[in-house]
Order: sequence, then structure tokens, then C-alpha cells
Amino acid sequence: MSILPAIVDNQSHLVLSDANVSALGFPGPWREPTFTAAARVRVGITCCFFLISSFSNVAVLCSISGKRCKSHLRILILSLSVADLLVTFLVMPLDAMWNVMVQWYADELSCKILNFGKLFAMYSAALVLVVISLDRHWAILYPLSFTSAGQRNRIMLWTAWIGSFLLASPQLFLFRLQTVPGVNFTQCATHGSFAHRWQETAYNMFTFCTLFITPLGVMIVCYTRILWEIGKQMKHKKELARSKNDLISKARLKTLKMTLVIVVSFMVCWTPYYLLGIWYWFQPEMIHLTPEYVHHSLFLFGLLHTCTDPLVYGLYTPSFKEDVHNWIRRVGGLLSRRAKNSKPLGDSEMTIKDFTSVDGPTSSGTTLQSIF
Repeated sequence: MSILPAIVDNQSHLVLSDANVSALGFPGPWREPTFTAAARVRVGITCCFFLISSFSNVAVLCSISGKRCKSHLRILILSLSVADLLVTFLVMPLDAMWNVMVQWYADELSCKILNFGKLFAMYSAALVLVVISLDRHWAILYPLSFTSAGQRNRIMLWTAWIGSFLLASPQLFLFRLQTVPGVNFTQCATHGSFAHRWQETAYNMFTFCTLFITPLGVMIVCYTRILWEIGKQMKHKKELARSKNDLISKARLKTLKMTLVIVVSFMVCWTPYYLLGIWYWFQPEMIHLTPEYVHHSLFLFGLLHTCTDPLVYGLYTPSFKEDVHNWIRRVGGLLSRRAKNSKPLGDSEMTIKDFTSVDGPTSSGTTLQSIF
């Protein structure tokens, strides 16, 4: 993603002169990047992820929007789907096109805005998960605060979206167009925005902490306390929600399982990619030690998270499965009707039409059937 240097995110985005390459300790002269076989595989898989994520997350949005239930968790799942769609429509197409074109052909304003949008989408997806974790934490540990959960969640969501905007805003000032001296090659990169190497490393580490480490820490703390509380209640043979209604405790436990799986998938999908970024920040020469397909594979594994969220939601939500089945039946019925309407007329049907056109409307359907 955009928080990592372009050399890690996409080798084709590297724009450095020979002098800069030597200054950073990279051996050999600068070579113009190409659309390699590994990059072509990356683009193909990214397109598949785009289709899966867009259709599945839109399905979740339509399913939840059509429900009359006013559960305070509803707005959280809606926000998560919107954040996943931002990653789908901002990150995936830009990454695929950038790999295909290799260099940057648009203007500098597009360079700044699109890279800001990429990081904003990533921040929103991570921070919305933090809000969901905090909501489950309060629901299990402080069940009596249920009445104020709706207002609390709205405040946290506003904070998450505004915080994502502010944290991603430095991209508007750091990214710029850079041209390799003596070569007709222009790239959108942060090269030259930092006076010293340590400043770039400090910014990357700050982004890494706010985008991954801090959200991950909050999620781990929340779910550790939740599981600890559940363990104590089970040990003392108490109900999960401390309520006399067993149905509520089961529903809460089911919601907890769903959100826990979503958070775990976020950790599993993105951790390897961020670890690669840390390795690069402290050992830039590692780019020459690891195969290109490793960088592409870890990035794609991170994007997989946007596809797993709606699948997890559907796994734990029977109403979503019913909605999907109804949509499939409707689409199938519509396609079958269109197929029947577009089907060419047979000989008997042509004879019927000829008969009715000659003898007028006095010939009934019964008479026609008796004739044939």
C-alpha cells in the first residue's frame, strides 16, 4: 500500500537516479521497470478480488439496508462494508492500472488525490474494526450500557472516519511527480519529500503504528478481556449476557464470534505485508534479496481481507443467506423470461400468427388448437 515505499509495494514504481541509488546503498545503475510476468499475475488476481469484493460487499449493504431492525450493530456492519468498498474501488483498480502502465501518465493532482484515497481507505477499514471491537467489549463486559450503545457507536464512527481523513492527509503533500534524469520516465512517488532518510523512516513508522500496530493492540486487548470475562462466567455457570433471557446471550455470543473472526482475518491477512515493510525500512537492500513474487503475494494476501468480511457476515447471518438466495432466484427467473421472449418462433407458432392475421380476431385460441 501507499504507506510502504514504492519499492516494496510495487517494484515498477521505483524512480531513482543513479546517484540516488548509490546514496541509498542500492548496487548498480537504475533500470527502467517493466510489466513482468509476476506483475501480470498480480493484476489478474487483483481483478478477481475486485469482482468478488464489490459484489459481496454491495450484497451486504443491500441486505442490511433492507432490514427494519434497528440494532446498533447494524450501522457498524454498514460502515465496515463501505470501508471495504473504498478499498475495492480505490486501491484495487489503481494498483492494477499502475502495474500495467508501469509509470504515471496522469497529472500531479491526480497523483496526490489517488494516493491520499488509497491510504484513507486503508485507515477507515482498520479503524472501523477498532470501533466494532470496542462495541463488543462494552456489550459483554458492561451489558447495562446497552441503552447508550447507539449514540456511543455513532460518535466512535465519526471519530474513525474523521481520523482516517486526517491521518491520510500527509499523502497530499508528500506524493509528487518525479522524472528520471535523461530518461522519458515519470513516476508518482514520495522521493525527494524528505531531506533525510531517517525522516522518511519516522513517517513510515508513525503510519505503521497508527494504521496497524495501534488498531491491532486495541483489538487484542478488547477480545482478550472479552474471552477472559466469558471464561469467568462459564466457570461460575453464569449466563453470557447476565440476563434471564437465554436467547439474548446466545445472540450476543453469535455476534461476538462473527466479529472475532473478522478481526482475526484482518490480523492474518495484513501482518505478513507489514512485517515486510518493517524489514525494508531498516534493511533497504532486502529488495534485492527477495523474489518479486513474494512482494506481490503478500500484498494480494492483504487485499483478500476485503473479500472475507462479507463471507464471514453471511456465514453467521441466516437472513443474509436468504436474501442472496432470493436474489439468485429473481435473477434466474428474469433471465429465463428473457430467454423465452427472445426464443425464435416455431413452425406451428408461425402458422398461428399467419392464421390470425388473415382471418382476423374472430378465430379463438380453441379453434386454432383444434386445427393443429
